[in-house]
Amino acid sequence: MPTCTRRTRRCGGRQFDVVYTGKGALCYLPDLVQWADVVRDLLRPGGFLYVVEFHPLLNSLRPVSLPGESDDLVLRKDYLEGRGPIAHESTVTYTGDEVPGRQRSYEWMHGLGELVTTLSAAGFRIDSLRESEVLPWPRWSSMEQTPGGWWRLPDDAPRIPLLFALKATKAG
Repeated sequence: MPTCTRRTRRCGGRQFDVVYTGKGALCYLPDLVQWADVVRDLLRPGGFLYVVEFHPLLNSLRPVSLPGESDDLVLRKDYLEGRGPIAHESTVTYTGDEVPGRQRSYEWMHGLGELVTTLSAAGFRIDSLRESEVLPWPRWSSMEQTPGGWWRLPDDAPRIPLLFALKATKAG
């Protein structure tokens, strides 16, 4: 499948039946309006966008140990968009691999409301939006593996969304 940038003219004007945006992509985009415009241009009429992404709540939570208790998850970052990028400096990648020196990356928060509204304004019909309590890796030490190999919070923890899937169809 070709990798396309900025506008469809860079893809030779081709349009596609499906555009997929995968886990961990949206937080690196400062402007969802531009992204939605590119996706719309890449889809043929009636084609659909499928997004599987980490839930915005996941990026807002961090564990905090209280004396004599297990790690509780508390809000540590914004859930909603609007305050600009969050800078991160690290000597490892998100997969744990070392990088030379300290590397700086930037992430932007995008709430589900922003995503749905942006896609609707770009001419998409939202077909489905599903939230899930599982992740493909153990984000926090308290997580337990499911029979399917994914990870979830323990049964005694509150059920919260960690992942979501959205399907939106281009009008036409």
